[in-house]
Amino acid sequence: MYATFPDLLRLLFVPALAWAAYHDLRVRRVPNELWYPFAALGLALLAWEYVLVERTSLFLVRAAVSLLVIPLAYLFWFVGGFGGADFKAFCVVALLYPTYPSYYLADLALPLVRTQLGVFSVTVVTNAMLASLGYPLALGLRNALAGVVSKLMFVGRPVAVRQLAAAHGSLLETPEGFSRGGLDLDALRMYLRWRGVTLGRLLAQPERYRDPATVPAETNDPGDGSVTTEPIPDPASEPAPREDADEYDDPWGAARFLDDIDSTAYGTTPRKLREGLDVITSQERVWITPGVPFIVPLFVGLLLALTAGDLLFALMRLIGLV
Repeated sequence: MYATFPDLLRLLFVPALAWAAYHDLRVRRVPNELWYPFAALGLALLAWEYVLVERTSLFLVRAAVSLLVIPLAYLFWFVGGFGGADFKAFCVVALLYPTYPSYYLADLALPLVRTQLGVFSVTVVTNAMLASLGYPLALGLRNALAGVVSKLMFVGRPVAVRQLAAAHGSLLETPEGFSRGGLDLDALRMYLRWRGVTLGRLLAQPERYRDPATVPAETNDPGDGSVTTEPIPDPASEPAPREDADEYDDPWGAARFLDDIDSTAYGTTPRKLREGLDVITSQERVWITPGVPFIVPLFVGLLLALTAGDLLFALMRLIGLV
């Protein structure tokens, strides 16, 4: 294979992004330290290519368009469209791939399809968006093969409530019915750890734990809600529930939990937490949306971009739009 030295260096990001996609899919966490070297590499290669290779206004325009991916990705992160690791991955792609790389294998020049715009990061992003469209279809097929047919079969899957401690995503249910704004399962794990109670104990005695008086005076650090095999610390003491109370000012101690921690627990509100706890303690199975990290389709989009090129542009060319 023949390629310029900067383009060869850019290939180092491919296995790193593959590892990030695998790790994010398994535990929904990617170390921040992964992104910094590649962001620095992207900046260095930008300067290198402008000073030593391109030095044209067209290169600067393409670099500027590529960098526009960063504020757009930030906007999606800000509104909750995807997570922090997804945002950082987009930033690295914007810095590393402002223009199309070139790789020559015998008589084959990759990528095969290049756009007139010539901004490779945009190609990676559009490919990733196209790749992400396959996930609902795969989820629906999985549910259908399991004999589960529902209007939610393309956006979620049913799981036993006792498995939620190790599941990723968010609930698709509230006491009023199906909802896309259900409780984040990371927030549920944070709540359980903060309170010092396992999911099994909470499910076995929901009326006890619904009483805010049973929240220990000394609570635990809630952590970040990641799935872990580390046991939940037992509280030093757990107050007894009140025997004469039917209604509570703060059911489940939800408001106290959110007041006590140093984060928003992934956008959770006291009402959302209470509704989620009411749902999981009243049903055997619930619908959740797995919430696949966008790093996964981003990795697929990068692989496709490096080989096939821009899929959307190829499709538009095929039907005569360009």
